[in-house]
Amino acid sequence: MKRINKPVTQIIPDTKVILNEYGLCSSCIERLFANTSTFSSRKKLENATRMPGKKTTPKCYICRNVMSNLNTYVSKMLYSSSNFEFSSFLIGAILKPSILDRDDQIRSKFRLKGIDSIKADITKELGKRFSRKTKTQVDYISPDVTFTVNFKKGGCEVRARPIFLSGRYTKSKREVPQKETRCEYCRGRGCYSCQFRGVLPSDSIEGKIAKFLIEKFGSIKAKVTWIGGEDETSLVLGKGRPFFVKLINPKKRKIKLAKKVFPGGVAINNLKIIEGIPRKAVRFISSVKLQISTEKEIRPLELKKLRNLKKNTILVYENSGKVNKKHVYDIKYKKLSKHSFILSMKVDGGLPLKRFIEGKNVIPNVSAVIRNHSKCEKFDFFDIQVTN
Repeated sequence: MKRINKPVTQIIPDTKVILNEYGLCSSCIERLFANTSTFSSRKKLENATRMPGKKTTPKCYICRNVMSNLNTYVSKMLYSSSNFEFSSFLIGAILKPSILDRDDQIRSKFRLKGIDSIKADITKELGKRFSRKTKTQVDYISPDVTFTVNFKKGGCEVRARPIFLSGRYTKSKREVPQKETRCEYCRGRGCYSCQFRGVLPSDSIEGKIAKFLIEKFGSIKAKVTWIGGEDETSLVLGKGRPFFVKLINPKKRKIKLAKKVFPGGVAINNLKIIEGIPRKAVRFISSVKLQISTEKEIRPLELKKLRNLKKNTILVYENSGKVNKKHVYDIKYKKLSKHSFILSMKVDGGLPLKRFIEGKNVIPNVSAVIRNHSKCEKFDFFDIQVTN
C-alpha cells in the first residue's frame, strides 16, 4: 500500500510554554506568532510578555532585548552619516551567532514558515526609524549609502555608492606627465609610504584631476580611466582628451561641475556625472601632428607614397601575440628640411605613433614606405573624437 505523506502543519504554541521555557519580548513574539491563534491580537501580545508576579520584562530569550534598544543604533547611524549627502540607504546587520541560533531553534521547534528572521526584522525596523528621522527611503537596488550595523561590537559603518564622471582635459604646455607613478613599495595597493593612495605624489594630469575631485566630493580615492594617452612632451588641444573617473566613498553627491584650470597649462572641462564607466573599449579617432626626423636625405617622391597608407590596414603586433588593426583616414605632410618633415594624420585611437613611424612591429610603417629610417621627435593632439 502506497504511503501518503501528509503536509506539515504549523504547531500552535501554548502561551505558558513559551513564557515558561523562553520568555520572549513582544517584538519577537509578534514576529514569530502574530499569525497564530495564540497571539492573534495586540493585547494578547502585550500580556504575554508580562510574567506573573514580576514588575519588569525579562531578558528576551532570542534577541537579548536588542529589539528594545534599536534607538541607540539609530543614533549611531545618524552620527556616522552626518557628513554624507544621500536620499536613499540600505542597512545590513552583524549579529552574534548565538542570537541567530536561538531564532532558528524557535522557528524549527514550532515549524514556523514564511516569517522574517531576527536579522531581517532588525534591519527592517532600523530602516523604518532611520527613514522617519532623515526623510530618506530604503533602496534595495542602488542606495546612496549602505550601513553595516555591528551588534557584536556595538559599532556602525557607512559606505557611499561610488560616483562616476566623464570629462575632457587639455594640456597647453609640455613636460607634464599624463599618469602618476605607482608606489614601488606596495605596487598600487596603498601603504604608509604613499599615504594609502597607491601612487607617488607628482605633478601629473592624473594627480591634478584626482586631487581636485577628491576634495570636491569628499571621497577617499579617485580612479582615472584614460581614453588613449600621450607623451610627457605632447600637447593636447582642441576639445581635449576624454577620461572617466570613479570616486570611492564620496560624502557629497550634489556638486556643480564647471571648468577647472590648473597651473601648468592643464584644464578639465565637460565634467558630468554618469551611470558608470563603459565596460567595452571606447573607440576614438585622433587628429595628430608629428615632427619626424630621417636618417637619410628626404626625397619628395618618396614622401608622396605616404598617401597610400590610407588604402591599407595598419597591423600592430603586440608582445602578447595579439594583432590589432588600425586605419589612417587622412594624411598630409610638409617637408621642413633635408632630414625632417611634419606629418598630420587622422587615425584610429590606440595606434602606437612612435612605433608606426620607426617600424617596430607595425606593418606598414612610415620608415618602410619612404625607404628612410625615421624617428618621431614629438607629437601633439589637436582633436579626439569618440566614435561609439
